[in-house]
Amino acid sequence: QVTLVASGGGLVQAGGSLRLSCAASGRTFSSYNMGWFRRAPGKEREFVGAIYWSGGSTYYADSVKDRFTISRDYAKNTVYLQMNSLKPDDTAVYYCAARRGVILYTPQDYDYWGQGTQVTVSS
Repeated sequence: QVTLVASGGGLVQAGGSLRLSCAASGRTFSSYNMGWFRRAPGKEREFVGAIYWSGGSTYYADSVKDRFTISRDYAKNTVYLQMNSLKPDDTAVYYCAARRGVILYTPQDYDYWGQGTQVTVSS
């Protein structure tokens, strides 16, 4: 069993930055890889990015590439989503998720989810 707790959302002006955190717990957590997703109002949940827990390779959606960065802290069992140059279109509830095996890009492929944290970007 893996438990994920996301935090760090808030209200920010366009061009600003936020850092989201996803704290994980569970005896076998190190065997899971982590993804970030978001759901904007009226839209489906979409892939934002992901990281391999071992090795640290990252993958990003084109819409956030070069603006968002995912990292992880082994000691804290925490994954971060650093979001820079935020745009109003980034407004959404952001979720972290975990899965075993290769990183995939659809929500259905992830086994565990955090509760979501709201990010609102004002123009």
